[in-house]
Amino acid sequence: MQQQNERETAQEMRCSIGFVYLFSYYLLQFCGHTWIFSNMTARFLSFGLDAIAGTFYFVGVMMCLCQLLSVLELFHIADGIEESQLRPRLVQVVERNFLLFLIISQEEFQSKTVVCVLFYLWNILYLIRYPYQLMCLISTPSFNMLWARYTIAIPVYILSVITEAISILQALPYYEAQGTYSVQLEAPVPVYVHFPYLLMAYLPLLAVGSGLTVRNLLRERSQSLDSWNKKIKMG
Repeated sequence: MQQQNERETAQEMRCSIGFVYLFSYYLLQFCGHTWIFSNMTARFLSFGLDAIAGTFYFVGVMMCLCQLLSVLELFHIADGIEESQLRPRLVQVVERNFLLFLIISQEEFQSKTVVCVLFYLWNILYLIRYPYQLMCLISTPSFNMLWARYTIAIPVYILSVITEAISILQALPYYEAQGTYSVQLEAPVPVYVHFPYLLMAYLPLLAVGSGLTVRNLLRERSQSLDSWNKKIKMG
């Protein structure tokens, strides 16, 4: 009996720690992306189209920090403190970090319009998702929040993937000319790795991964709305 009580106490403590940790994480991400979105919007309203070129200079560090922190979400799911499917989240985290740190972080690419558009789309997705997840921790989300999470997010995600593909295509000439990340591997057989070829090979992988993510979002949307409708009928 004592051992059972100790196990129950340990489980309750673990749940409490997990709740506090997840709440802090979601809140931190929400504040970070709110700052990015507000900063970009304020600069755009103040300077118009001239603000586009300086987007990465003013919000790039915060965007990189938030994207690095998003890697923790994979551990959340694997550890069981967050209920979600690992594969779709892995696809999103990998594709965005890959694009941000290997392409957008290049100084010659940072002033392009596609960077500003992509940052806006990413932040819209995060500003829909993190408030919803915060509300799920402390209460039941409203129907409007549920609808936005699983309806507005789908077309915005599709647009973000299209923008990611455009950014990769725009980066190809730069990597062709500069030879950045292209290396000669000596062992065991000499092989020259041409980075633009890797980028072109990545495009179909991006299409397949995003297709699986959209299918998962549609399934979650159907399940969530059906569950909401059943609650309404029972109420």
